[in-house]
Amino acid sequence: MLRRSSPASGNTDAPAGRREGFGRALGLGLITGAADDDPSAIGTYASAGAKIGNPILWMAPATMPMMFAVVYLTAKLSMVSGRGLFDAIRHFYPRWLLYPLLSGALIANTVEAGADLGGMAAALGIYLPFDPRWLVPPIAAVILALQILGSYVAIRNVFRWLALALLAYVGAAILARPDWPEVLRATVVPTIRLDREFITLVVAIIGTTLSAYLYSWQSNEEVEEEIALGRTTVQQRKGASRAELHESRRDIWIGMIFSNIVMYFIILSTAATLHQAGQTEIASAADAADALRPLAGDAAGALFVLGVVGVGFLAVPVMTTGAAYDVAQTLGWKASLHARPREAKGFYGLIILFTALGVGVNFLGFDPMDALVWAGVVQGFTTPALLALILLMTNSRRIMGERINGIALNLLGGLTLLVSTGAGLTLLYLWLI
Repeated sequence: MLRRSSPASGNTDAPAGRREGFGRALGLGLITGAADDDPSAIGTYASAGAKIGNPILWMAPATMPMMFAVVYLTAKLSMVSGRGLFDAIRHFYPRWLLYPLLSGALIANTVEAGADLGGMAAALGIYLPFDPRWLVPPIAAVILALQILGSYVAIRNVFRWLALALLAYVGAAILARPDWPEVLRATVVPTIRLDREFITLVVAIIGTTLSAYLYSWQSNEEVEEEIALGRTTVQQRKGASRAELHESRRDIWIGMIFSNIVMYFIILSTAATLHQAGQTEIASAADAADALRPLAGDAAGALFVLGVVGVGFLAVPVMTTGAAYDVAQTLGWKASLHARPREAKGFYGLIILFTALGVGVNFLGFDPMDALVWAGVVQGFTTPALLALILLMTNSRRIMGERINGIALNLLGGLTLLVSTGAGLTLLYLWLI
């Protein structure tokens, strides 16, 4: 079997086997970027467009480099160390640091998965004549069947196609007929208001675009791709050449650009319709879809629903499987979608558990928006801590060898850490008052 270079190697040429693997893996960044535009995020972006209008469009291009930084850093860590994120933390750092980070990630993933399941059901409920909550269990069952019965390669390929459902928002925005000169101006000239409503939405956008589940998912995708090439041990997976890292950077840039284009057109579609009509109170993606129908036509509303449901089938398993990876790696269990359920009972049991908890969020009387706020507060503290640790790990020669971060990546990662920390503290302040 062809082996990659070790972390300390100066080899700049990727082995042929690795290049072939990356050819098949092209689109990992697309999956991660699409998962970032989950139904809860769609609700946030739609609410921002409805309340603020075009002046908040600049947030999409502004957050793109930060998204790239967090996703690429985790991808790089896994490519060089051969380990998933929480496996690396368990291996290189003490338990007192590992467990709080794990707790924060699990709370955020579970609550957001539940909110997304509810969002998908609510979107479908626009066209179905019964309580949409009862759609949550069958939706969850279909998602579980894909995760448990499908192979990793099949799941990855399904996710790639589901990502394309988000292009529906481009169509929805075009059907809304925005004022394009004004749109261009709002995109390139940032508008900042110091009122509570504007600051709250800016913080919410930053929080949802830098969600911690992206870190874990991207790192574990990298490991799964290695296993698909027959590299089943950490030692076989260790190391990455400059060419491999360059390929990963390109793929992740493509994914983050895609994600931000989608964010942009979600904001634009509601800014051009709901905000212009004075309909500024939108609590969810389903509310936005329902409100768009009389203003932009049934086609626009249907496209909005298509995007919510399509990306939900991608985002929910990213969250529940990501949580299962995190716990299994913390406990030292086998954790791979390449393994059959009987070969990794604990891992698949965790996927079922977190999916069931997500379903339960919709039936236990919790207000989904309140639950998301609580999860956001928890994530506002754990996500910056996790990012800081990732920066430390990717600058450690013990872990990365010669593949430590360069100055530019450290500056971008540091800026992202400052912004995410500021957003978390601001969210806590707004929540307390």
